Formats: sequence, C-alpha cells, structure tokens
Amino acid sequence: MLPDVLWHDPRALWLLLLVPVVGALGFAEQRRRVALRFSATHLLALGPKGARARALDALPLLSMAALALAVVALARPQTSGSRTRDLSVEGIDIIIALDLSTSMEAGDFRSLGGGGNRISVAKETLTDFIASRVNDRIGLVVFAGAAYTQAPLTLDYGVLKEVVKQLRTHVIEDGTAIGDAIAVSLNRLRDSDAKSKVIVLITDGDNNAGKISPLDAAAMAKSLHVPIFTVLVGKGGRVPYPDGTDLFGNPTYREMEIAINPELLKAISAETNGAYYRATDRESLQSGLRSVLDRLDKSKLLEGGAMANMREEFPPFLLLAFLLAALELVLRCTWLKVFP
Repeated sequence: MLPDVLWHDPRALWLLLLVPVVGALGFAEQRRRVALRFSATHLLALGPKGARARALDALPLLSMAALALAVVALARPQTSGSRTRDLSVEGIDIIIALDLSTSMEAGDFRSLGGGGNRISVAKETLTDFIASRVNDRIGLVVFAGAAYTQAPLTLDYGVLKEVVKQLRTHVIEDGTAIGDAIAVSLNRLRDSDAKSKVIVLITDGDNNAGKISPLDAAAMAKSLHVPIFTVLVGKGGRVPYPDGTDLFGNPTYREMEIAINPELLKAISAETNGAYYRATDRESLQSGLRSVLDRLDKSKLLEGGAMANMREEFPPFLLLAFLLAALELVLRCTWLKVFP
C-alpha cells in the first residue's frame, strides 16, 4: 500500500495545466520543421525511416514528461517518517563545539577499535548522537585557531548530519582557540528561550590561540547559567600522526608529541557546573555524550501535541526531469538533429 503523500506547496500543481499546452506547441513545431526541412531520401540515409520518423513525432513527449515531473518536484511531495516528534516533550538547546585543528588527524584511535583518526571517529559519533535526538535543538560551532558558527540551533537533524559529514581539517587557520569557541557558542545561545542550555566542547589539545581566555569564557558561561561539558579526545603525548602515503596509497604515520591540558578542561567544567570526560576510543566518546544528556534537566521548546517528521520525496522526480530533458537535448543534437 502506498504511503499517504502530502504536498508542501500544492498550488504548484496548477502548473500541470501548462503540460498539454507545451505538448501541443511542440508537436506543431515538430511537424512544421519536419515538413519543411526533411526529404524522404534524407530520412532513409540517416536510418530506418519508420523508426526515426516515429521518434521525431514522439520527441515532444519528453518535454512534456520532464515538465510534469519538474512541477511535481516543485510541489514538494512529502511522506510521514517513522518517528513522530512530541511537541509537548521537553527539550534542550545544545551547542556542540568541535575542534578541527590538524592534531585531530592523529591516528591513535586506529589501534583502539576506533577504525580511523580522531576527526573521523568524532564525526561518526556526532552523527549517531544527532540521529538519537528527537526534541533537542542542536547547533554546531567549529574551531581551530579561530571559531565559527557552522550551523545555528535547529531541529532539522538531516541538514545537521550533512553539515557534520562535510567537516574537514585545514579549512581554518591552525591552532586551538578554546576560549573563542566557548564565546561563539554562548553567542549562539544568547537568544535561546530554553530553560536548559548547554555547550559540549570536544577537543584534543591545549588552548594556544584565540583572543579570549578559556577561563574568562567559562566565567561568562557561568554568569549565563550555561554548563559546559568538556570531552578530551585522544590519549595525548606521542601519538601516530599522518605524514604521507606509501606506494599503495595507504597513509603512513610517524610519532608526534601533541600537548593536552586536561586540567584546563576540568576547570572549565567545574566553573560552569558541567562535567569532564576523557575519550580514548569510539566507545568512550559515545559514552561521554550519553552521560552529558543524562545529566541535563529538560526544558520545553514547543507545545501543541505531536508532529510527524516529514520526509522529502521530490529528489527522484527532479532527477528524472533533468534526465529526460537531457535525453531530449542529446537526441535533438545527434540522431534526430534537423539539418537546414
């Protein structure tokens, strides 16, 4: 049984009335061009007369189908997802501040069951964390030598997971600006009306960049009643760090000293009534993020019953419309090309 389809903009379906008009104009133009520009011998020279003639006659059908599919995509068909969001359930406003410094490329998670370097494991864990939420608004701040908002607070977890997927190192000047990351995160939470607001700071290093002291930023968070939960990623000390590839294209590693400062992260968490966690593999990182949620008080974000999570169904229609339009263009420029 087909799922119930809802239309985000059903008024766009009125444009389907243009399909027969476009088809009629296309057929008229096609007959005029063929009658004026083709001789029977020319048709025979380019291929079987019957097949090519029928293809020429049917060519406007591709335009009609492409237009119809594009209109359907424009109306944005949607179906209900498997999960529903209870708008009366209390939620949290969470800003995740993720370290994107080059030290996050260290490969010390490879031998500990993480299956990759620090940044890849952090991204996978964050994606799972986001997927597990239902009513919490989540935003993302990234930092290295400076800090930037990557995603504002949102309930659109699909978009947020895609943002996390695209994160890379080497896109921000290198360094670890923990104080700036906290300040930018607080700025994102400034206009929040949620009773429970929290910052989750994920880093693998010591503060060595930025304009704001981490402890000064922590004091600001304390005055705003925003707890900071810090997660130190990696074991510190000498760790395997990528320095190129071998003959087969596999990454090679060398031992490199990476400074960490667990005392600073503990002080930040203690100052803001948060908590400190140490993550040396995928499992401990997941456990730390789960522990953060377990410690938080919930606050209501929205009220008004239940609302289904809607799944967009327009991409296949839009893709097929483009393919049919491209097919028509290719046919007009090759096999079915009309020569003067």
